[in-house]
Amino acid sequence: MSTREQKRRLELLQGTLDLLILRTLIFGPQHGQGIARAIGQTSDEELLVEHGALYPALQRLEARGWIAAKWGTSENNRKARFYALTAAGRKQLVRETTKWRRLATAIGRILGPEAEEG
Repeated sequence: MSTREQKRRLELLQGTLDLLILRTLIFGPQHGQGIARAIGQTSDEELLVEHGALYPALQRLEARGWIAAKWGTSENNRKARFYALTAAGRKQLVRETTKWRRLATAIGRILGPEAEEG
């Protein structure tokens, strides 16, 4: 097993999954498994989205009107729901991105510059 595989993946903080889903859908409609895969790949496999968290989040985002779903056929010829960002979802993505960037900056100030490990 490689060092990368041995490294523990990061757990998602409360509220981050919604933001990551919205951000992933900015590139176009995607089915659930594709969303999970894209988040994993984009995070350099640091983040793993469990199905038990993904599908309730997709339902929640759809209920809020931030994404819309329709049935289609996946790349492996299976019936799947494809999710797309709505106009309201784009606005929410901007709000959430701003909030998370502010939070990350504030936490970065508290943590200070990275010390060299020795």
